Amino acid sequence: MSNERMWQRVDEYLCDELVEHDPILEAVLTRCERAGMPAINVAPNQGKLLMLLARIQGAARILEVGTLGGYSTIWLARGLAEAGHLDTLEVDSRHAAIAEENLDQAGLRSRVQVHVGPAIDTLARLRDEHVPPYDYVFIDADKPSNPEYLRATVALSRPGTLIIVDNVIRGGGVIDTESDDPRVHGVRRMNEMIRQDTRLSATAVQTVGSKGWDGFALVRVSGD
Repeated sequence: MSNERMWQRVDEYLCDELVEHDPILEAVLTRCERAGMPAINVAPNQGKLLMLLARIQGAARILEVGTLGGYSTIWLARGLAEAGHLDTLEVDSRHAAIAEENLDQAGLRSRVQVHVGPAIDTLARLRDEHVPPYDYVFIDADKPSNPEYLRATVALSRPGTLIIVDNVIRGGGVIDTESDDPRVHGVRRMNEMIRQDTRLSATAVQTVGSKGWDGFALVRVSGD
C-alpha cells in the first residue's frame, strides 16, 4: 500500500471515530463539487481542529482570509463564542455567492459577513474602519501573498491573538532554497518575517492525510 493511500485510510478512520457525521457539511462539499470549485478545502478532521482551537481561544471575533465555498468558514463559525462574529474574505464573487448559500444552509449567515474583493484591500479597509481586534485568524488564500496577509492581520490583532496559516510545508518544498514556486517563496518569506518580529511566537507542524503532505503554522501575537 502506498504512503498516500495509507494516509487517506488513517484520515478516514480518524474522521469515522472522532468527527461527527454532518449532513450539512457533506452537502456543502457536494455543492462546491457540482459548482466546479477546486477541492482545496480543509479535511474534516482539520476543520474540527479549527473549531476546537476557536473554542479553546474563546474567540468572539474571527477573521478568515480565503473563503472558497465556506467549508472552513462553517467550522470556524461553529467555534465562535456566544454572540460572536466572523469576517471572511474572498476574491472570487462566484465563490463568495456559493459560500453565502452554504452559510444559509448551515444557519450561520447572521454571524458571518463575506467580504468580496482582493483580501489585502479588504484588510486595509477593515484597519481604516478601526474594527475591534480579532481573537483568532485563519489564513488560507494565495500563498505568495502570505507575508502581506500576516502583516495585515497582525495589525488587526491584539496581544494573545492566535493566527493559523495553512499549507506551509508544500510537500516538503519549503526547504528548497532554489525553488521557482512562488507559493514556496511566500511561505519562506513569511517564516523569515515571523522570526524577525519580536511580537510573534510561532511554530509549524507537518501533516499527512487525505490532503497529502503539508502542514500549518501557529502564530501567537504577544504584543509590542
